[in-house]
Amino acid sequence: MYNTISQLISASREKPMHEVIIDDEMALTGVPRGDVYLRMHTSFSVMQKSALKALDTPQHMTPPLIKGQSSLQHKYADGATLCGKEVNEMMAMALSASEVNASMGRICAAPTAGSCGILPAVITTAAKKLGSNKNEIAEALIVASGIGAVIMRNATVSGAEGGCQAECGAAAAMAAAACVYLSHGTPQMCAEAVSIALINCMGLVCDPVAGLVQLPCSFRNASQSANALSSADMALAGQTCPIPADEVIEAMFRVGHALPSSLRETAEGGIAATQTGKKISAEFFAAK
Repeated sequence: MYNTISQLISASREKPMHEVIIDDEMALTGVPRGDVYLRMHTSFSVMQKSALKALDTPQHMTPPLIKGQSSLQHKYADGATLCGKEVNEMMAMALSASEVNASMGRICAAPTAGSCGILPAVITTAAKKLGSNKNEIAEALIVASGIGAVIMRNATVSGAEGGCQAECGAAAAMAAAACVYLSHGTPQMCAEAVSIALINCMGLVCDPVAGLVQLPCSFRNASQSANALSSADMALAGQTCPIPADEVIEAMFRVGHALPSSLRETAEGGIAATQTGKKISAEFFAAK
């Protein structure tokens, strides 16, 4: 059993990290080992479908604040981009899952619906680049789930409690660790990636326009995908964070609680409280 990142790293000295997490899952739920892999395969299938669905087909949602974002980015990826085709395609996939979520389509909350595009986009991108097989992807997702479980136990993944840093930030940390694992990095490198990803978005507020999981959620799914991938690369390069991952998670939790309620999913602050944000909200509720 593990409750912290440091405990997970310590246990991973004896066996692969994904095996530690599987053992914990089996002990907690009684689910057979094979079923854990099956769940990951099923979840990743849902993730991939949501990450691809809007690339060429804009999804319908009310109001259509983010309709067509994914296809726009997808088309741009083939041109003279600044970040390159790979990163732009990854952002397009993150935007796709956000569109699917906003249109009431099927997504995998990882860890939440508001952050559902990050893990699918990042893992799909990394797995394609690395030539990872089905079970390697499942094992990376198991590692991501183990990181998410620690964040859940010791902090929060709720935007209403901790701001967007708790939703998209947690998703970025999970994805960063999964990418490191997929790249055969060490357990400690996974922990470093978690620290870096969370530090990069510390204090990120939750300010959905009209209270809808559309804007700025979709943009943050795209940007935090880039955060996850860059954090994984920094960890794989040997970068270390002087602040241990468990302390970064604790700090994120404290920062989230320090945020005023207006910046924790109430749509009373941030961009939701801008003149245009208020206008969108008024028009949306007047039409209902």
